[in-house]
Amino acid sequence: MSLELGQGTGPLRGVKVVEIAGIGPGPHACMILADLGADVIRVERPGGQFLAGGATMVLNRGRPSVALDLKQPEAAAVVLELVRDADLLVEGMRPGVTERLGIGPEQCRAANPRLVYGRMTGWGQDGPLATAAGHDINYISVAGALFGLGQTADRPQFPTNLVGDFGGGSTYLVIGLLAALLEARVSGQGQVVDAAIVDGTAHLNAMTSAFAAGGGYQERRGANLLDGGVPFYDVYETSDGRHVSVGALEPQFYAALIRTLGLEGTAPGQHETERYDELRALLTETFRSRTQAAWVELFEGTDACVAGIIPISEAPSHPHLVARQTFVEHEGIVQPQPAPRFSRTAAALGLPPSPAAGTHTRDALTAWGVPDVDGLIERGVAVQV
Repeated sequence: MSLELGQGTGPLRGVKVVEIAGIGPGPHACMILADLGADVIRVERPGGQFLAGGATMVLNRGRPSVALDLKQPEAAAVVLELVRDADLLVEGMRPGVTERLGIGPEQCRAANPRLVYGRMTGWGQDGPLATAAGHDINYISVAGALFGLGQTADRPQFPTNLVGDFGGGSTYLVIGLLAALLEARVSGQGQVVDAAIVDGTAHLNAMTSAFAAGGGYQERRGANLLDGGVPFYDVYETSDGRHVSVGALEPQFYAALIRTLGLEGTAPGQHETERYDELRALLTETFRSRTQAAWVELFEGTDACVAGIIPISEAPSHPHLVARQTFVEHEGIVQPQPAPRFSRTAAALGLPPSPAAGTHTRDALTAWGVPDVDGLIERGVAVQV
């Protein structure tokens, strides 16, 4: 196959990104950039790495895979060659590793002063834990977010790796990259973006800080407005063992909830806090009287703020998501469409995830203008699978 640059349809068309492959938030950030039209070249280690690849790894969609042995100085020189005409570089290694490999910020800046160099880590580039290992669950622990998650008093509950890796991690990395890219196009000077999951998670959790500062937050689980502390913002089981979510916070939404349930004149008032146990028991008993499907049919489209809780396997078939084409089958994989959406420069899916590291080495390096690609492969600097 042959690859051409500039084929993206989104608003980042023409932006060039070098991705030093990692796991989790780094690939997710580069998926977003590729989804939005950027030309991203994914530089992987030969053979790939744990949890990072395969033909169904949607996080790797939209960009070619190049395998380089970065332990060889000549491979670092290839990265610097890619950097010369790039706008962004993304890496997720521990602090100091890319410097030792010869592709750190200063080495890349020497090759391209306008490059924005994005660094994605859990702890950040400095601080006493900067060089320690960790994962999402650890980062959100010290950022103050995990402590309050869940509705059980005895232990916190963690929502897979959504809050840290992707909420406080890749999302903030992309925000930083695009902000620095805008500035670089004015100043002509790049800079380093230090995206730390601990920082992003703390920032993501700003509303909890606001509630705490205002005296409206109890530092225990299941005791606050948005953690199940009130019965009109909670999860309830239905007669078939499934569940619905209730989010009737505003008075008019609470009134719609009680009216639709047929509990007017029976249910306590929304702010009768001394009767919350009674209200919760009433809602529990009522929701257990019908199946989830029956409640969905009754509630969806109303202002009562009730929705059926469905597994990811069912989400692509939800009528609202079908209407919006939120999920699509692309290259045999059901996956989410690019988000957000644009009225004029609509994004579109490109290459499927590479089945193996190095699937596109020859074509991608050639498309990016790297000289002597065949020689690099013959010398083992680059690997074509």
